[in-house]
Amino acid sequence: MSERDDIYTEAHDRVADFEFNTAVARVFPDMIKRSVPGYAETVAMSGIIAARYAKPHTNIYDLGCSLGAVTLAMRHALTAEGCRIIGIDNSESMLERAGHYLALDDEGPAVDLVCADICEYPIENASVTALNFVLQFIAPEQRLALLSNIAAATCQGGALILSEKIAFSEDEQSIQDTLHHDFKRANGYSDLEIAQKRSAIENVLIPETEDVHRQRLLDAGFSNVIRWYQCFNFVSYLAIK
Repeated sequence: MSERDDIYTEAHDRVADFEFNTAVARVFPDMIKRSVPGYAETVAMSGIIAARYAKPHTNIYDLGCSLGAVTLAMRHALTAEGCRIIGIDNSESMLERAGHYLALDDEGPAVDLVCADICEYPIENASVTALNFVLQFIAPEQRLALLSNIAAATCQGGALILSEKIAFSEDEQSIQDTLHHDFKRANGYSDLEIAQKRSAIENVLIPETEDVHRQRLLDAGFSNVIRWYQCFNFVSYLAIK
């Protein structure tokens, strides 16, 4: 059962870098619901998009699957025969809870949960891959290699769902940040919590501009890139091979 996110309610002399540990896994559904505008829509639409692009007898990947929300959305939506869903995350705490949620759900194709580094895991025979709010936590110099691996393993007509927090020009960035903080306040976060979370994540989550994302997806081997969703500085793309 998810608990309310209270990780940054108390003032800290030094705010440690953010990590997906046991404390975060405990409150993650509440944290992401109150922190990421449009998250529920992104999860639901990931399932719908996966159903459109999934090919029979292929693998469907959820990279950085965390608690398995997108994994479950895809599982419920898929209609192509013989598909297997593979959820990968490097946080044992996240996967432990994801396994619990999956055990309560027996609808749809088989699901494998794997604890691994998505930059090293061999992706193969893919038709759909979800990479939702994960690439931003990977070192920029490793991002093209990961996307190239995904593209190379994706069958013709397959797709990647990429959701990210993006960066803007200086003037727009200020407005988008203000609106995002207003969103957090409206969801019950205090200014202290917002400031401490920002300190924790600023050296861990490195956003890039839309132009950078689009060009890298094309360089990786995808032929068409569509922005299908945006709310403030959170964006989701569909990259089709």
